[in-house]
Amino acid sequence: MSPERYQRIRDVLAKRQTDLTVCLENVHKPHNVSAIVRTCDAIGIHRVHTVWEEKYKLRGGTAMGSQQWVRVNNHDNITDAIGALKSQGMQVLVTHLSEDAVDFRDVDYTRPTAVLFGQEKYGVTDEAIAMADQDIVIPMVGMVQSLNVSVAAALVLYEAQRQRQIAGMYDIQHLDEEECQRMLFEGGYPRLQKMCKRKEIPYPPIDENGHIAADERWWQQMQMSPAAIKALHADEAAE
Repeated sequence: MSPERYQRIRDVLAKRQTDLTVCLENVHKPHNVSAIVRTCDAIGIHRVHTVWEEKYKLRGGTAMGSQQWVRVNNHDNITDAIGALKSQGMQVLVTHLSEDAVDFRDVDYTRPTAVLFGQEKYGVTDEAIAMADQDIVIPMVGMVQSLNVSVAAALVLYEAQRQRQIAGMYDIQHLDEEECQRMLFEGGYPRLQKMCKRKEIPYPPIDENGHIAADERWWQQMQMSPAAIKALHADEAAE
C-alpha cells in the first residue's frame, strides 16, 4: 500500500459516523441497495442494517456498491433490528406519512440516529412503524406522491450530514483504532486479506507508513497451506 493510499483511507476512517446509520427493511432491488450503500459511504456512515424476509432476499453474490467500506449487519426480523438500534441509544426515524409525521429537515440528526426505509412497493411494515420513535416525510408538491427509495435515502442522509458538519462532528474520530487497523488492512491489502480469511490467520498491524508490521511467524504462516497451519496450531496446543 502506498503512503498516499494509506493517508486516503485514514482520512476516510477519521470521518466515519458510528452513531448514524440506516436500516433497510426488505429493500430487495439490487440497484437500490447498491445506491443506498454507496450514499452511506459518501456521507461517512460506517455500518448499515438490513432485514430481508425470505421472499425479498437478494440473490447470492449481488454487489452492494461500496460494501467494502461500509459494514453490513443483517437481522432476522425487524424487531431484532430496531431493538439492536435502540439498545445503542439511537432514535429510530421512519419514512411514513402520518398525522404525527414531521418534515425530515426538522429532525435533529446530531443525535445518535437510525433511519428506516422500507420495501420499494409497500414501504415499511406496520410493526416497524409502531416501534419507530418518529415518522418523517419528504415534502412533495407534484403529482407523484413518492420517491425512489434510494433517492429518499440520499435526501435524508445528506440533511444529516449537513447538520453534523455544522456541529463539527466530522472533525472528531469516532472509530476505534482496532477497527481502523482492520479496514486499513482490508482496503490496502485485499489479496492478503483473502488469504488471511482462507487460512484463518489474524490480520497484522499496519504502521504509520501503510506497511505491514508483522513478525516473522505471520509471514511464515502466509506461506503455509491451511492444513499445515492447523497442524502447527495443534502441535503448539499439545506442548
